Amino acid sequence: MRKSLFTAFFALLILGLASSVMAKDMKIALVVKNLGNGFFEACNRGAEEAAKELGDIEIIYTGPTTPTAEGQIEIIRSLTAQKVDGIIVSANDPDSLVTITKKAMKRGIPVMSFDSAIAEAGRIIHMSPSDSKFIGEQQVELMGQAMDYKGEFAIVSASSQATNQNEWIGYMKEALEKNPKYKDMKLVAVTYGDDQTDKSYREAQALIRKYPNLKGIEAPTSVGFPASAKAVIDEGKVGKIFVTGLGLPSEVAGYVKKGVVKNFALWNPVDLGYTSVFIMKDLIDKKITGKNGEAVTAGRMGEIPVHDAGQMVMGAPFVFNADNIDDWSSVF
Repeated sequence: MRKSLFTAFFALLILGLASSVMAKDMKIALVVKNLGNGFFEACNRGAEEAAKELGDIEIIYTGPTTPTAEGQIEIIRSLTAQKVDGIIVSANDPDSLVTITKKAMKRGIPVMSFDSAIAEAGRIIHMSPSDSKFIGEQQVELMGQAMDYKGEFAIVSASSQATNQNEWIGYMKEALEKNPKYKDMKLVAVTYGDDQTDKSYREAQALIRKYPNLKGIEAPTSVGFPASAKAVIDEGKVGKIFVTGLGLPSEVAGYVKKGVVKNFALWNPVDLGYTSVFIMKDLIDKKITGKNGEAVTAGRMGEIPVHDAGQMVMGAPFVFNADNIDDWSSVF
């Protein structure tokens, strides 16, 4: 009798310990460029969706109030001290974060970047929303369509250190130089709004006043894009200067209807956050190590392969215009 009771007690103890372990949440931090940014809030919705699907995962959505590498470094240091299970970062600077993310990885916390990359030494995986060359070429083509492939245009980018923005702009310049289709288009300036609405607005306003023949503003940033469109309206240039870029349908729909924007593009940020959490889960579970040839099955996004240097690519950006903006502006 005593043996039976002891056996039952021991079994319950083991079961209790197992339940305790199973109940422990996996904590994944999503470190964005800055808080209050609609693009990243949409990414977080996707991350939460993935966490719910996978179960037993808590998403810690965080970032600095302004898009600085220094702010992200402090946050990653704190997350490392808290011993979160994984860190996903959209980097404000590719190199400045390497030292702190290497410390996190030395303590057993896998780090990956999404949207804007950390240099290879400071992460295991980088999840690109799309192929950078394709994005750059597509942005030039959309600008060309808006300004009938003739005249001057300028770029209002995010920060001068943003890896993704600089890559896209590099491919834009390459397309302008090599493709005869764009021979009559002239890029007159590249400015930086630092992903801040007020500064982006002022930069666009300054471009409009400095270049009287300006026909287009290209803004590959979800903050700089609507800010530039507003500057065009406030300067009385609707129908003379067109704005295109990468933006959220919900934030750009009004400018499409006012005739400032003919077309623009973006990948789905909800899908980007969703996919990144699936990848991080596999990194934490050691199902992948970031080597070429591995793959992650990311729920409704399907299988996504790992390429050289831990690069993964989600898909091609979608183009929005007057024909479909009402359908998408209610989504994100």
